Amino acid sequence: MMYAFADKKRTMQDKINIAVFVDYDNIEIGVKSTLRREFDVAICLDALKERGDIVAKFAYANWGRQEDATRQMAQNAVQMVQRLPSPRGDKNGADINLALDSLEMAFTHTHVNAFAIISGDSDFIPLVNKLKEYGKTVYVVGGKAFTSTILQQNCHEFISYESLLDDPKNAGREVREVREFRDRGDRRDRRDETPKDGQAPQGPQTQQPKKEFRPRPAPLELPLAMPLVERALQVLERREVQPQLGLLKSTMLQLDSSFSEKAYGCSSFSDFVDKLKKADLVNVGGSEGRYTIQRKGHGPKDRFAPRPEEALQPLREVLEIHRQEMEEGEPSENLNKWMLEEFQSFDHKKYGFQEFTEFLNFAQDKTVVRLEPHPERGLIVTLGAEFYPQAPPPAPPEIAEEEEEEEKQPIVIGQPSRFAPTPEPEPPQKAKRPVRRKMAGPSKQTGPRPTRRPRKKD
Repeated sequence: MMYAFADKKRTMQDKINIAVFVDYDNIEIGVKSTLRREFDVAICLDALKERGDIVAKFAYANWGRQEDATRQMAQNAVQMVQRLPSPRGDKNGADINLALDSLEMAFTHTHVNAFAIISGDSDFIPLVNKLKEYGKTVYVVGGKAFTSTILQQNCHEFISYESLLDDPKNAGREVREVREFRDRGDRRDRRDETPKDGQAPQGPQTQQPKKEFRPRPAPLELPLAMPLVERALQVLERREVQPQLGLLKSTMLQLDSSFSEKAYGCSSFSDFVDKLKKADLVNVGGSEGRYTIQRKGHGPKDRFAPRPEEALQPLREVLEIHRQEMEEGEPSENLNKWMLEEFQSFDHKKYGFQEFTEFLNFAQDKTVVRLEPHPERGLIVTLGAEFYPQAPPPAPPEIAEEEEEEEKQPIVIGQPSRFAPTPEPEPPQKAKRPVRRKMAGPSKQTGPRPTRRPRKKD
């Protein structure tokens, strides 16, 4: 009986229970400005269900202004936490509430061993590190174009929103979303054009702008993933462990939590390894279900991707050329056009970035540019802190040193002085006898002193 209880407890500990926390304001404007899409929380929840059981779901926003979003959250049983902004406009109010609630759950709900943060804000990096200190698995869901690369690399696994859109299971949802949006727009246009009773028909109504969906980014080439694959296989070889599929992927995520096989056009990791085998990049052995992967001893190194930092120098030159325009901020599309005009051979995909906005997000973490998402203009790019170096601190004012007159020190007998050597001690002096004073007479007579009479003899 005791052994059965221990096995059951061990099974419960190995089970992944996920608590989901959604920073709606951040993820909503990020998806809208970079992908030109409406945020769908169901896509994120479906991806998290593949990794464990979702036991709690919270979303933070000012829900009084998000009517469509409240319906979406209610359909997915997400508990909506109302955040009322203060008169000063507390920008990080939702971040603080989310961090406090997640830490409270980490202390009070011991069965929750995994946390999923749906946001792209770099302010959650301390929260991610603290949850990892308490032994919790941390997932981050966000867009690669607006999620901080530091946040992507410090969690256990980063799930990009772009990769979820490539899932065939979500294709029907996207088609329905476009169709529903168009139907709503058509109904709104017809309602505006229909005149009321007793009123003359008005002029042409201003139509709502059609929803523009940005096409999905093209997949990256397989050789770009080889540096990470080679490094993971070397780690497993040093551990003397047979590199199987599941172990290889977990090692790759341990080395780079932002890795996703979907970025290379693969639906699963086994499909990813199969394509590597067909491209003659790795050796695959074993039978179906127990594949083993081995490195090739003579890989063509010239096919591997250059370092992402090498793409920053052309960007700096273009920013310097168009510095006047960049002072006020320009959409990312304009900057991409200028890059192609100045450097015709420039291709951000050679450096491992699916989209140009993803490259700009990397450049923002390197302080080259600064990104500001705008719901209508898209991603606005301005010059980063690198172009505004801090001025050196002002030199302290020179204080004129006034020549101080040296005070003459008194010379004390028996004590040394810098003006004279130590004097020799003087011999002790003899004590003088006190002088006896004569008693004063009753009166003092002036004139000659009287003569003294002799005494009479008897």
